[in-house]
Amino acid sequence: MSTAPTLSERADELEHRQMEELGERIVGKSLLYHLADGERTLGERAFGGLMLMGEDPRLPPLPEKPTLMDFFRCRFAVAPQAHLLQSANLAQKNGLSDKMVLACLLHDIAVAGFIRTDHGYWGAQLVEPYVDEEVSWAIRAHQALRFFPDESVGYAYPENYRMLFGEDYRPEPYVVAAYEEARRHKWYMSARIICVNDLYSFDPNVHVELEQFEDVIGREFRQPPEGLGNDNTPASHMWRTLRWPCNAL
Repeated sequence: MSTAPTLSERADELEHRQMEELGERIVGKSLLYHLADGERTLGERAFGGLMLMGEDPRLPPLPEKPTLMDFFRCRFAVAPQAHLLQSANLAQKNGLSDKMVLACLLHDIAVAGFIRTDHGYWGAQLVEPYVDEEVSWAIRAHQALRFFPDESVGYAYPENYRMLFGEDYRPEPYVVAAYEEARRHKWYMSARIICVNDLYSFDPNVHVELEQFEDVIGREFRQPPEGLGNDNTPASHMWRTLRWPCNAL
């Protein structure tokens, strides 16, 4: 009777296929990748090949001076990207300013392109050099505000959170503290407006094109002429990681 392959055997098989696809180049994955599979390892295996560095032929190529829209098209996950587009579309329909439309477009940028955990913090850092300070603050703060209703703007605790996290879920103490701090901040309502225009379920019948927000991005996002990742800001390394996610070092 045959037995199912172990996790290690499946990893070996996957890496062997990847080597064949990349001409014997070995794909190096960060510890975070393996932690997500319950392993504290870098997946070291003696293949005797070269490590992948630079462009990954499995991914859509980015231009030498990539823009925010290039990253949307070539790196961001499809479903989270659709969520961002629908949220920004709703913000436009609700008559929000370009600045707040951009905040809604970028509020889950970390989920779409980088990392889920503490996505508000990662997302704010990712865009901070390129947007108004109020936008990055609101992106950071919305992470905590999502879990707390505000009847004054008609925001209730999302029903799908009960399905996703359980009826007994309670946010971590640092999230509660961040909410209480944000509640007293001068830009509280900017972050809250992100929550109001957030969509906690997707409408498959609503299709929004990225080009709808090209002018908003042009006016409100300070695109560096050198290209994201090439401009030597505190966030450049994050954009480079998105560009070359499997670099060995």
